[in-house]
Amino acid sequence: MADEEAARFIGGAMARPVAWRSFLTMVGSWEIQGFGMLSAIERDTGLWIGRLGPWMPEGWPGPEVAYGIVRSRWGRGYATEGSAAAIDWAFDALGWTEVIHTIDPANVASVRVAERLGARRRGPGRLPEPFDAAPVEIWGQTREEWRARRGRAGAAPAE
Repeated sequence: MADEEAARFIGGAMARPVAWRSFLTMVGSWEIQGFGMLSAIERDTGLWIGRLGPWMPEGWPGPEVAYGIVRSRWGRGYATEGSAAAIDWAFDALGWTEVIHTIDPANVASVRVAERLGARRRGPGRLPEPFDAAPVEIWGQTREEWRARRGRAGAAPAE
């Protein structure tokens, strides 16, 4: 969260104490909602390379699977691969019927990930305060669309 470019579309660069508050929010999400973002760990190095997964704070426009990967690991497919597993889990274990991605229109790389995941642009959206001034487009798909794309309509998709 200290990297301005990597954090540009997820709240901006943060000082370490502010970033820790954000991380602890994820822990609270697990405790209160029973789900939250997961740490992405690079298998070959054991390094923490980002976070991704189910996310739905109060007032959010829908049940989201979000992703944020450190810049040194961009372009390696981690956001797509990890998000696909998180979407499977959200539909199969959490019982979600749709998944969205809230994306700043200028975040072309995130749009590409959403497209690779099979999401379609649903139109402009609005985040709750204090994020309501940020431009956002909603991308998403239903559980049925996801499963049909994965070749297992009506059943849990296999990777």
